[in-house]
Amino acid sequence: MRLTLFCLVLLLIFSAIINAEKPPDMHTSRISLDWQGTYLGILPTAGGGGMETKITLSEDCSYTMQTKYLDKEDSVSARKGKFVWDEKGSKITLQNIISSPSQYLVGENMLIQLDMDGNRITGELEEHYILRKIE
Repeated sequence: MRLTLFCLVLLLIFSAIINAEKPPDMHTSRISLDWQGTYLGILPTAGGGGMETKITLSEDCSYTMQTKYLDKEDSVSARKGKFVWDEKGSKITLQNIISSPSQYLVGENMLIQLDMDGNRITGELEEHYILRKIE
């Protein structure tokens, strides 16, 4: 009887240890960086003229985005909406953007625009997909 009770207690202890949740990673961009603020940069465009992009992120997970094609007059547009963090707390997705990239990797005083699949853009123009924090 004692042996059965002992085994049952051990089984419960091991089960609790195995099923225990890991503590959250405190070294994510969301937790450890001052990501709130305004970011600015000139992103490459298919036409080659570039697009000035300004994104402001707020603590309530809302954003404003203003864009202006540098080679076109009267090409200013503005959007507002919410953004969501990925599970790892390193990327954000701007909601309500459908036909253009909407994912950004959040770094120290920078946002890095990702491709449509959420991957880093590599190659000669890689450095041109970075928005720098200005405020």
